[in-house]
Amino acid sequence: MTNAQPLGTKRKRAPSKRALETKARVFDAAEKIFAISGYDGATIRDIAAEADEPVGTIHHHGGGKNALFHQTVARRADALSRARLAALEQAKTAGTPPLEAVIGAFMRPFFDLLAEDPAWRDYARLVAFVSADDRWRDISAECFDQTAGIFLAELQKLLPLASRQHVAEGFAFSVAAMIALLTSRERIGALGAGSSTEDAQIDHLIKFCAAGMVV
Repeated sequence: MTNAQPLGTKRKRAPSKRALETKARVFDAAEKIFAISGYDGATIRDIAAEADEPVGTIHHHGGGKNALFHQTVARRADALSRARLAALEQAKTAGTPPLEAVIGAFMRPFFDLLAEDPAWRDYARLVAFVSADDRWRDISAECFDQTAGIFLAELQKLLPLASRQHVAEGFAFSVAAMIALLTSRERIGALGAGSSTEDAQIDHLIKFCAAGMVV
């Protein structure tokens, strides 16, 4: 005996491949335009032009500008969080990890994802906008705070003499430094007398941030 579908309800049809491709194109375009122009400078019309779609298609998949920005930030947040938590678990397999290993577990996955897909650089710029503007506190709380709290707890264990406020400040400063390296490596090269590999710069970043957290 099979369960009958309730009267008056309609079975939702799964999105077609074409619809999924269009949606992905809309959010790729939104990510790029928001990264270039910020929330205030971006327009739905700019995003439509970048996606090569009508304005109505942008509204259909993303809603209004505020909802589209929110969804664009949220789109990659789960993948980043999973990568970070997996790296943290890996760092803890041999026992209590050192401070640099915990910071590295938070930072390195972002660079790894960027190496696989250059669009993550645009995403890093979105994270920078969200982190710096109180208007997006709800987005930060939804997309990033749970994972950040897990790392803060691990850092607190390794820094028992530091207050929660000291660790939180050091963590926030470290996130800002990470975003700077993710989005402006060319500027570092211009300021420096020579050049260094990305791995060397990431190692330097982690050591720099770890030293700044120690009481």
